[in-house]
Amino acid sequence: MGSGQHQVGKVVIVGGGTAGWMTAVALSRMLGGTGLSITLVESAAIGTVGVGEATLPQIRHFNRRLGLDEREMMARTAATIKLGIEFRDWGKVGDRYIHPFGKHGETLGQADFIHYWARANAAGNAAPVGEYSVPIMAAWQGRFEPPRDGDDRQPYDYAFQFDAGLYAAWLADLAQGDGVARREGRIVDVRQDGETGDVTAIVLESGKVIEGDLFVDCSGFRSLLIGDVFETPFEDWSHWLPCNRAFAVPCANGGDNGPYTRATAREAGWQWRIPLQHRIGNGLVYCDAFWDDETARSILMDNLESEAGSDPRPLRFRTGRRRSLWHSNCVAIGLSGGFLEPLESTSIDLIQSGILNLVDLFPTDRIQEADRREYNRLMDLEFARIRDFLVLHYVANQREGEFWRAMREMKLPDSLEAKIADFRSRAMLPDYSEGLFQAPSWISVFLGQNIVPEGWDPRAGDLSDEDLAVRLAKVRERVVQHAKAMPEHLAWIRKAGAGFQATSARR
Repeated sequence: MGSGQHQVGKVVIVGGGTAGWMTAVALSRMLGGTGLSITLVESAAIGTVGVGEATLPQIRHFNRRLGLDEREMMARTAATIKLGIEFRDWGKVGDRYIHPFGKHGETLGQADFIHYWARANAAGNAAPVGEYSVPIMAAWQGRFEPPRDGDDRQPYDYAFQFDAGLYAAWLADLAQGDGVARREGRIVDVRQDGETGDVTAIVLESGKVIEGDLFVDCSGFRSLLIGDVFETPFEDWSHWLPCNRAFAVPCANGGDNGPYTRATAREAGWQWRIPLQHRIGNGLVYCDAFWDDETARSILMDNLESEAGSDPRPLRFRTGRRRSLWHSNCVAIGLSGGFLEPLESTSIDLIQSGILNLVDLFPTDRIQEADRREYNRLMDLEFARIRDFLVLHYVANQREGEFWRAMREMKLPDSLEAKIADFRSRAMLPDYSEGLFQAPSWISVFLGQNIVPEGWDPRAGDLSDEDLAVRLAKVRERVVQHAKAMPEHLAWIRKAGAGFQATSARR
């Protein structure tokens, strides 16, 4: 369906928000030289979900490719730095670990560091693995500075925690400055080609008709085109990720602006905490089969560190994805194509992946089936890998309670079951050449939630027990010193000229 009988010269983006304006800026800056016409349609009467306030380091790559100024972005969006995500009470109540944006340890020999650590840990000669990671130790000390070229420190990266509404507003200014046309109005009709089924135009409430060759569905959970028009099947993953509701609420800044996001496990879900320069973003994700809405709302409000800035906003969702994110001449980007709960801050990254894959596969002439097939393959892979990583957090638990017991006993995706068995057996890790969540990410969650290797690479036996213990102690000492030498996180933001100016914000 959708043979694409004309050249792609007009792109219409349906919906604004983070997904819509990220798409608009990217297409205008990466493909603007091709003469492409870009129109974005949004309605001020339709709100956006807007809870995506934490990001992954891949956003820095995205910003660089678009020529966006990092310090300006921070100042416009009240951004703080993020070195990782802290998980509290996920394995057992009282457990605490950070999934960092960086590696653990140093090269000690022929085997990877994790194998030397596993061997030393079995002998009682290793500190917790997080103490061999610069971003973890810096995060817990509230310190940060960017990595430097030629740095003798362990490699690490960073991301941002920001106000997603302010980020979208900033991008909207940039996109319209680049020539993207914004049209205000509610869509009341969608016109299709009678032969191919391609969308040919959308009709606004005012009667205005906006024609296009390629339509990007950024309409959020409404899924106006990919869902309502094309009825693309939705693959439901709630049997693996059953949390389906959330409350979100800001609160006053309590003074703790550490460079990390926090996810605290609760009795039937988990609570997020995202420190920005001007406030704290909070939310509670839960499963309505175990908690009613009023219970969840009360638990969130009872666990805020300071006065709430508004009433908590309810959100309802279903985890999963559309089986085809590029169907006919429509590409779904953002929530219209699927949703995976925000446990590992992947929502904005999935938007970014969708955009960059679209740019890479953008039709040079007419839309080809090969373009759609490859786009869908890449996005299927991204969604499935993230799904497995999120499910790991839930199943690797030793907590009491009906919800956590049900999560432990669920039937796992075969791909995840193999990953757990491989790591427990001899510290083997997924080997991805690209994409999210490389080996250090899996190490953090496996060990942080008490899945410990029972074996290791035999090449890790090339050091004596005594020599290995000494070398691990030296690695840990260097990590601690490197983290301690960094400036305080908020002091670095002020010195970098990235402090939030409320008067420059659009809202």
